[in-house]
Amino acid sequence: MGEHTIAILLAFYADLDRFSNARPTAAFAGLDPRHHESGISVKMKPRMSKVGHVFLRKSLYIPAMIALYQTAWGTRFRERLAAGGEPPKLVIGAMMRKLVHAAFGALKSGQTFDSSLHGC
Repeated sequence: MGEHTIAILLAFYADLDRFSNARPTAAFAGLDPRHHESGISVKMKPRMSKVGHVFLRKSLYIPAMIALYQTAWGTRFRERLAAGGEPPKLVIGAMMRKLVHAAFGALKSGQTFDSSLHGC
C-alpha cells in the first residue's frame, strides 16, 4: 500500500480500542458479506454490504488491484478464487477485505507485513 492509503487507514483505524478484532474493521469499511435469504423461496447470492465508509472502500480499490496482479501472494489468492468459479469483482472485494485484515493485524501487533503469513 502507498502512503496515501496508509494515511487513510490510519485516520480510520488509529484507535485500535474501537475494534476487538479484524472482522469489525472490515464491516466498518462495508466489506462484509450481506446475505439475503427468506425461508426457502428467496436465496440470493451474498453481496458486499457497502454499509460502511465509501471513501475507505474507494481508497482500497487500487491497492487491491495492485496486490492481485503484481504480488506473488495476491496472484495465488486471485488464482485460487478464480479456480473456484468466483467472478472478478468478488475477487477484488475479497482482496480489499484481506488488505484491511492484514493492515489491522500489522497495526495491532506492531510488526511489519509478512507475505509468507498470507500464503494462499
